[in-house]
Amino acid sequence: MDRVTQWVSSQQDVPADLTIRIADSIFPLHKAVMVPRRGYIRRAIAKEDPSAAVELNLSALPGGADAFEKAARYCYGANFEITSRNAAALRCAAAFLDMQHPADLARRVDEFLAQAGLRALPSAVTVLRSCEALLPAAEELGVVRRAADAVALRICNAALFPTRTPPGWWTTELAALSPASFQKVATALRCRRADPKVLANAASAYAELTLAEVLADPQDKEDQRALVESVVDVLPSAADAPIPAALLCRLLHAAVTTEASAKTCRDLELRVAAVLEQATAGDLLGVALDGAGERVRNTDTVRRVIAAFVERHAAASTESGRSRRRASLSGSRAAEVDPGAMEKVARMVDEVAAELATEESLAISKFVGVAGAVPKEARAKHDGVYRAVDIYLKTHPALDEMEREKVCSVMDPIKLSYQARLHASQNRRLPLQAVLSALYYDQLKLRSAGAGGEGDDRWDDTQTTAAGKARAQARADASLARENEALRSELARMRALVSGTQQPSKGSGSSRSPAGKKATFLGSVSRTLSRLNPFKGGWAKQDTASFADSSRDAMTHVMKPKRRRSSIS
Repeated sequence: MDRVTQWVSSQQDVPADLTIRIADSIFPLHKAVMVPRRGYIRRAIAKEDPSAAVELNLSALPGGADAFEKAARYCYGANFEITSRNAAALRCAAAFLDMQHPADLARRVDEFLAQAGLRALPSAVTVLRSCEALLPAAEELGVVRRAADAVALRICNAALFPTRTPPGWWTTELAALSPASFQKVATALRCRRADPKVLANAASAYAELTLAEVLADPQDKEDQRALVESVVDVLPSAADAPIPAALLCRLLHAAVTTEASAKTCRDLELRVAAVLEQATAGDLLGVALDGAGERVRNTDTVRRVIAAFVERHAAASTESGRSRRRASLSGSRAAEVDPGAMEKVARMVDEVAAELATEESLAISKFVGVAGAVPKEARAKHDGVYRAVDIYLKTHPALDEMEREKVCSVMDPIKLSYQARLHASQNRRLPLQAVLSALYYDQLKLRSAGAGGEGDDRWDDTQTTAAGKARAQARADASLARENEALRSELARMRALVSGTQQPSKGSGSSRSPAGKKATFLGSVSRTLSRLNPFKGGWAKQDTASFADSSRDAMTHVMKPKRRRSSIS
């Protein structure tokens, strides 16, 4: 402002009769110079006395005092420089002041933009960024559209015909743009039918730079929340440009940490679910951690992401089946759903659940919600989820039987491998029901192996050891299993006999009458069966009463083992 005052005062010592006020800046000027070239000023003072001094307030001028200073210099014939930083402001100021001279400022600014300002990516980005403070005037004059289109064109050229190293140098230039400006660049790229990879790289680079800014100052949550929400709003759809899963997971973590809106978080959850098979366990685990990355906090977000993927995969499978039926009728080829995507995600979820299980404050419902988000049938083997369950039970030893059963509800003991079943049968942390299920299935496998048959579900160890060793081991295990089964049966029979002997001792002498009636009834049934038996002789002719007597004798032998040994000898 001091410079303006100096060169205005030096104009033949003519007193100023026109004062322009813009905010805190005051410009003493001359009507004879400003009115002929400024339609806005001419209309503003038309009703005033021509000989009187006039003061106008132009605080609404786009570009403010800096733009008006250069416009005033232009009217007085003084030298000034048009640059990428002030070109948009000068163009808006010229339009606001209605400069109608044949060689007016607006034409000179347009020439500069065409010949220099928009010819390179850095200068085009500078022009576009300068327009952010000039809205809506810059948008109405088309400066924003021209700058965004120039940026998109230079990006396409740099991606297709790289002339600088590294090849992605242009991505760093986008960091200076606001989310609204970047959205205009993305729209210009789509209008130019740019390669989806170029659009994806641009969006990924911009999101990475924004994410770095968010993480650099985690204390200012209000501004960071607004920034994350703005970036998510301008991200292209997955159909236009697929964003890497790792970047989406980090954006989702930033959105949850900054407490972004529910709409923003849900949008990111669906985006992550769409590419979840491309993510790693570390990417998904990062979503569940707090801002410092040390404690588990956001398991519900992880559960919703997995549930959205499962729902999406089921819908895609259903639609694929319908497409195959239509394609079979029309003779065309239908799009196929990746069959390994669900299994890959299931393995990743098992790894994430195993990491979450180490958190001592993790509730059972949170663990079950994450580990059980994938259907049981999606896992060919349940060894991974069994490992997660075992880690959780080890980290939380104070759980009761019902709580441990709830933890184990996410796995199917029948789908464990041989080694896992062997470990589960000896695992004292598991509830009794899970151990019995593993033992029961293992007994069936051992019996089939001992009989020399081969089931459809082969043991895992036969894939890594020789066939002879596997059969020998199977026979040994089968023999041991049969011995264990015989011992269990003998123990159960002894318990039944002991409980039977305790009942008559509780009553009086009349308690023998029911026993006699029971023996008579059993004898009649036995005689009836013997008459119906076509084979004469054998155990069918024996009286049931004598069988009952022998049972009492056997019971006596059980109670007195010494007499039993002497009778056998």
